[in-house]
Amino acid sequence: MAVTADSVLKDLKSNKYAPVYFLQGDEPYYIDLIAEYIENHALSPEEKGFNQTVVYGKDVNVVGILNTARRFPVMAQRQVVIVKEAQEIQDLGQEKARTMLQNYCLKPVPSTILVFCHKYKKLDGRSKLAQTIAKESVFIETKKLYDNQIPNWISNYFQEKGFKITEKAVIMLAEFIGNDLSRMANEIDKLLINFNEKVQINEEVISKYVGISKEYNTFELQDALAKKDVVKANRIVNYFAMNPKNNPIIPIIALLYSYFTKVMMVHHSEDKSKQGIAKTLGVNPFFVDDYLSASKNYSVPKLIKVIEFLREADLHSKGINSNIEDGQILKELVFKVLHI
Repeated sequence: MAVTADSVLKDLKSNKYAPVYFLQGDEPYYIDLIAEYIENHALSPEEKGFNQTVVYGKDVNVVGILNTARRFPVMAQRQVVIVKEAQEIQDLGQEKARTMLQNYCLKPVPSTILVFCHKYKKLDGRSKLAQTIAKESVFIETKKLYDNQIPNWISNYFQEKGFKITEKAVIMLAEFIGNDLSRMANEIDKLLINFNEKVQINEEVISKYVGISKEYNTFELQDALAKKDVVKANRIVNYFAMNPKNNPIIPIIALLYSYFTKVMMVHHSEDKSKQGIAKTLGVNPFFVDDYLSASKNYSVPKLIKVIEFLREADLHSKGINSNIEDGQILKELVFKVLHI
C-alpha cells in the first residue's frame, strides 16, 4: 500500500515491521533513511551475523533474492534482506522474474523483512508487478522537492532536532546546498554536533560551520543586484572570480535566474498584498519586501533584458559560442544587470 515516509518511520520506531518494502523514486534521502533504520534496528547486533543480508542490484537476480528471502531466521524472530540499487537487478525487466516477484509479494514469508531500494527510477505503474507491489507491500514513491519547498524542509528538520533557525540562515543553506536532501541533512547534522544546548542557528553560525561566507555568497550577490548596490556586487563577484572552485558559475546563474523570474512574477501578480504575492511566488511572507523592493528597481522591460543576460551567460558558461573564463562571464553579467 502506498504510504508516506513519515508514516513508515513512525511504524518502524514503534517496532511495526512489514514483510516487503518497495522504496522508489527520484529522491534518495527517504529511501536511504528507511532502509538504514531497518538495517540498524530490526535486529539486535547478535542476530545480524546470520540473519541480515545486504546486496546490490547489479550483483544479484530476482531468483537469488527470493531464495534468500525464503530462508528461515537462525535463532531470531526474523531476518532482514535489503537490496540496494534495486533498479540495477539483472533480470528485473524479464517477464519470468517479474512474475516470481509478483507472486512473492502476494504471499511473502512473514519472518522476513525484504526491502527494495529502487532509486531514481520507477516501475511502470501500468504493469501487474507495479500494481501488486503498490497493493501488497509497503510502497513509497519519493519525489524531489521543489526549490520553494526546501526552506520549510530545513526549518522542520531543525525543529525536529530541537533547534530554531533564522529565516536568513535557512535561505543561505537552501541556496548553498540546493535540493539535495541527503547532503543537506548531513551538513545540518555536522553543524549541530558543535552545540550541547538548543541554541538558535543564525547566519553567523552557518557561515562558521558550513563554510558559507557571510559576506561572499550568492544570497548577498542577489541582494546587491536587487538593490543595485554597485560596490557590494562588484566586491562579491570579484571574490567569486578569484575562487571559482568554491563558487561554480552554473548554480549561481540558476539561482539568479530563479530570483529574477520571481521578481517578474511580482509585476504580474493579481493579488498585490503580501500574502497574495507570497502565495504567487511560493515563498515565506518574510521575504516579500525584498521582492517588492527589487521590482521597483527592475521594470518588466528591464527584467526581460536581465533574463536574456542570464541565458546568454548560461550558454557561455557551458562553452557555447564562447571560450571566456567563468569569472569573466560573471563579471560581465553583473555589470550588464547593474547598468541596464
